[in-house]
Amino acid sequence: MNSRANYDRPEVGVIIVNYNSGEKLLLCIESLLQVDADINIAIVDNASSDNSLSLLKSVTVPEGKLQIIHNEDNLGFAVACNMGARRVTGDYLLYLNPDCKIHPNAISIMIACLKSDSRLGMAGGLIQNSDGSEQIGCRRAVPTPWRSLVRVFHLSRLKNRFPHLFSDFNLHQQPLPEEPVEVEAISGACMLVSRTAYEDVGGLDENYFLHCEDLDWCMSFRKHNWKIMFVPDAKITHFQGACSRSRPLFVEWNKHKGMMRFYYKFFRHQYPLFLIWLVALGVWSRFGLLVCYFSGKRLLEHLKSLTWDAKPAALAVNERQN
Repeated sequence: MNSRANYDRPEVGVIIVNYNSGEKLLLCIESLLQVDADINIAIVDNASSDNSLSLLKSVTVPEGKLQIIHNEDNLGFAVACNMGARRVTGDYLLYLNPDCKIHPNAISIMIACLKSDSRLGMAGGLIQNSDGSEQIGCRRAVPTPWRSLVRVFHLSRLKNRFPHLFSDFNLHQQPLPEEPVEVEAISGACMLVSRTAYEDVGGLDENYFLHCEDLDWCMSFRKHNWKIMFVPDAKITHFQGACSRSRPLFVEWNKHKGMMRFYYKFFRHQYPLFLIWLVALGVWSRFGLLVCYFSGKRLLEHLKSLTWDAKPAALAVNERQN
């Protein structure tokens, strides 16, 4: 490819926050090397203890296109994202989860969308599960306290009669649009942001440790009159949960804590206090049930391991007696 073609390609700074992503991080970087955009990548590692970074030695990245920032402690997703944003260059910033595989033309399709209107500040693509289905949370409405209660108490079954009152905030069950559409929020697994909008809005709220910072950022973009677009032709495969399987309770604690911060930050003055309390009760009740679930699961696994360990000993005793 000639130098003129390289010059015409938009420059994109890619920010990836890594925490024990294993081989998924390698797959992510390999997919980025196939995209049709001029990229530079910052991997912000939050004190990983696995081999995810060492696996990158097997891939050849053009000189100066990849930098790795090593944090001595896990500083959280939002802090790491902001660190990466300060290190990359380009007219666009792509926030990409390390367990994502981005399709070759996804970035250029999202950039073309953002260029179509000067008030478009953020774009997200069609995030798919490994089986090709649309992932929950890929495109969504803001989960207001009322919408959250509708979801918790399964009131969305009434949406056929009262669609505006009982609709789910996750939009993945709606027909896939044929062209880009404006939405209230997209998934933090893949967010393309124009540099102009980023400088206007600022970085992610670092008071979130993990989860809900993407919803918060979408709210901030809209408060600054920037539009958010869902671009169905830009495809990303997300191998969800690759970074969180080893510490599920830690992840759930921070997720629910983030939910409460989100509700209190944006809705405490818009909704009656009793409704906020009801949401808080629902959030922490859900967390309590998850604690019981994961604790019971761990106990069963422990008992199963004791049973399997006891079998060889019992067989040995029987053999000696015979």
